[in-house]
Amino acid sequence: MPLRLNPRKLLLSKWTALAPQNKEKHFLVVRVLVPDDPLAPITEVELEAVYSGRSRVIAWKTLTDEAVWRQGWH
Repeated sequence: MPLRLNPRKLLLSKWTALAPQNKEKHFLVVRVLVPDDPLAPITEVELEAVYSGRSRVIAWKTLTDEAVWRQGWH
């Protein structure tokens, strides 16, 4: 069963990368990028690595890929 997410409720959610790179395994959604057009759907979120503090912007739908991401910190 695929993971169902509401992009507006992703802020401050915790995620674990199943294939960590540079010791970055645990992430926190620090920002939901809202488009300029209020009728346009949300497409991206900003993740921050807990270990290094580095952040990156990804399409929020990639978080539903259970081969790459797991909800929560494991």
